[in-house]
Amino acid sequence: MMPYTNSFGRFTYAFVLFLSVVVGFSDTQLVINVRNQGGDVVQENISANVSDDTVTLEFQRSDGTLVTQLIDFKNEVQVLKSLILGEEERGQSQYQVMCFIFHFPKDSFISSDAMSKLRQKNPGTIRTPEEDLGRTNRTMDYVVFVQHSGMISPYIPDLCAEAGTNVYARHEDIIKWAALQGISETSYLTAIKAFPSTPNLFLSNDLRIEDTSSLPSCTDTKNMLTQCQCHLELCIGWYPCGLKYCKGKGPTKNSVMSYRCGIKTCRTCHLFAYYVAQKQMCLWDE
Repeated sequence: MMPYTNSFGRFTYAFVLFLSVVVGFSDTQLVINVRNQGGDVVQENISANVSDDTVTLEFQRSDGTLVTQLIDFKNEVQVLKSLILGEEERGQSQYQVMCFIFHFPKDSFISSDAMSKLRQKNPGTIRTPEEDLGRTNRTMDYVVFVQHSGMISPYIPDLCAEAGTNVYARHEDIIKWAALQGISETSYLTAIKAFPSTPNLFLSNDLRIEDTSSLPSCTDTKNMLTQCQCHLELCIGWYPCGLKYCKGKGPTKNSVMSYRCGIKTCRTCHLFAYYVAQKQMCLWDE
């Protein structure tokens, strides 16, 4: 079958039989030049692994922050990892690593198989997404223990090893994963812990969070040693969020058939709210 090119001339799909591909083709990579909302050009590296059924997207923001997005289709898990450089002028010589783990609907990104067959027609082109999906607010309820995080996704322990205790998840996503795996929510008790920051916060036997007291926002906190709720926004400026289908002539007279002829691209942002033991771990939230 000959490759199809979408109407924007952006990408060519090589829809070939998998057996005709060179052995080891399960891991492929694209480099995409993306113009963000601030006008800067960011280079995204997107790789797909068909055998693992994962897609990884990585880029460095203009402020030096390294962002890694991992999508585990099998377990419906998305991980956003952020490596933020320290502010030396404010006494921070170390960088910080955080991982945010949340449920991922399978239909919000093209499959790893489709991603592996995606080719750029013009690699030097600077791209902008077709649709802006806005921002989703996510308040994180739990710290995730990296050594036990494999029960959520087997890729978290390696990806988030540097994050240490800065790995977070939400109660509503734990419910979804438990249902997907056919296990009880309490099975996750070895992997998660409620934030120790709020004095009235505790876990009941069914893993629900009860009587939650809100922390002050780090934005409103002046004391650098005070615990507070930090906010971090991570945006994915361009990613293939769906496939496009075109209609053509079928094998018989007057028949019509559909075929994949391109991709739909999107932009999305995530605003995470989470506990930090000291405001100095959240200097950007001012």
